[in-house]
Amino acid sequence: MNIAVGARAGVIDPLFAGNFLGKDSDIVFDYRQKVTRSFEYLQGDYYIAPVFMASLLCHIVKNYIAHLLNVKVPLILGIWGGKGQGKSFQTELIFQAMGIEPVIMSAGELESERAGEPGKLIRERYRTASQVVQNQGKMSCLMINDIDAGLGRFGNTQMTVNNQIVVGTLMNLSDNPTRVSIGQDWRESDITNRIPIIFTGNDFSTIYAPLIRDGRMEKFYWQPNLEDILNIVHRMYEKDGITKDEVGSIVKTFPNQALDFYGALRSRTYDRSISKWIDDIGGVENLGNKLLKRRKDKELPVFTPPEKTVEALLESGYSLLREQQLIMETKLSKEYMKNIDD
Repeated sequence: MNIAVGARAGVIDPLFAGNFLGKDSDIVFDYRQKVTRSFEYLQGDYYIAPVFMASLLCHIVKNYIAHLLNVKVPLILGIWGGKGQGKSFQTELIFQAMGIEPVIMSAGELESERAGEPGKLIRERYRTASQVVQNQGKMSCLMINDIDAGLGRFGNTQMTVNNQIVVGTLMNLSDNPTRVSIGQDWRESDITNRIPIIFTGNDFSTIYAPLIRDGRMEKFYWQPNLEDILNIVHRMYEKDGITKDEVGSIVKTFPNQALDFYGALRSRTYDRSISKWIDDIGGVENLGNKLLKRRKDKELPVFTPPEKTVEALLESGYSLLREQQLIMETKLSKEYMKNIDD
């Protein structure tokens, strides 16, 4: 028997299929599915921008003590700003610092071939975060990354039933954060903990306006200033022996770039070392066999990370910059269509 089926009528003896939770119930199924996020992979000393910390911390605390405050507290915090500015990463660092175990969703989960499924999923994830608070004694929240990519209206994009249901679900959660249905009959004792919701996105003007009104969503625009950028990038390069003054020269050489650009510089410096390592293990022809089919007693050659220098980082930066400019200046699709017309 597949134990994930639970007490499904017609699968097990009807004597054991009760009616209280429903005939197709499995009371421990939610606990076998780990949907909360922990941050053991965040090893190291990262920089948290004070203004980001203050905004997120204030929102979470206000929601946990909303019953003590004589004001209307928005359930949702919308963190928005330019692409690649570290909105999600800064949020995860703060979760780790506060000991929060959140439930994290992405915009890709806001659509389904079945009508109503994403709305139900949001309510289930919200209740899961509530169970973390109730059963584990840990703070939790529901975070949806890049929500404008899933709910935003761009040009002539089509509004689907699931878009409408997701928006309605989020509006209802904001208005009734302690009574959340997932399809079962209402019980008076079924009171859910109030769980703060965090959105990240680039452009909230594309989202249905009543959802982002001030009573439901508090907005925080994140645009790191020069000091934030220097501190974040310096912590990124600190273990490589790059000083803060050298970081300043790199940032000055490549101004007006998103934070992920400076992370890509460091990644690009590995390219030559990886090419040399491929040659050391036998070249392209033997790559698959060496990586996937090698005997366990045969060790691969040791990979030696490249030395990080300002010159190497600048070289990588100029390479990335050329690629950016080519994308903006070379319209390959237009060139292709021109040749077709000829």
